[in-house]
Amino acid sequence: MPFKKHDFVELDFTGRLKETNEVFDTTDVKIAKDAQVFSEKAEYKPIVICIGEHYILKGIDEFVQGKEPGKYTVDLAPENAFGKKDSKMLKMIPMNKFAEQKIRPVPGLRLNIDGYVGMVKSVSGGRVIVDFNHPLAGREILYELNVHKVVTDKKVQVDSMLKILLGVKTDVVVEEKKVKITLPELPKQLTDELAKKVMELTGLEAEFVKKELKKAEEKKPVEKVAKKVA
Repeated sequence: MPFKKHDFVELDFTGRLKETNEVFDTTDVKIAKDAQVFSEKAEYKPIVICIGEHYILKGIDEFVQGKEPGKYTVDLAPENAFGKKDSKMLKMIPMNKFAEQKIRPVPGLRLNIDGYVGMVKSVSGGRVIVDFNHPLAGREILYELNVHKVVTDKKVQVDSMLKILLGVKTDVVVEEKKVKITLPELPKQLTDELAKKVMELTGLEAEFVKKELKKAEEKKPVEKVAKKVA
């Protein structure tokens, strides 16, 4: 049966640059190691997305809808992948901002500035131009997909939603028509929105339980200027 909007679907993928066939992302650990893009911090296993919720690139999200389990190759133009290059994403930052953080900006250096990742494009006359476009903006992309199945397990559905939306590990317990979600304390407006989305996509009533953080896990102050990105 073809996949439809709001189906939760499990899939594997490998993303390549169209002009060079260079791998930049994959769920396959062997491909990652062979292509020398392996990271100890990454998880190499199938992902679960909810079709129509933009949990993955727009072009893939739209492509999967109406398909059946199987292997596919998807050719994505920039607007359906990581976007076109936007000149407004080029920002000029005074050199003294970097000096305050004891950072020496050079072209090609990746930085995290107020939570936004950018790359130094040029350094001249006490001014630094940083490009905040996605590194693959403007590039044509090929994705090899292996779409496995529809996922009906409610716990897996909720886990996948929260991992994508919040980027944190959660403790999820499903009991009949309810789901108990243990998280660090979040603003009520955010938990209310999450509860609505959980109900809409899974039919479960969400209850949020505050996670008690250990001292070592307490949140550190957010840096407001710049730091190097590993």
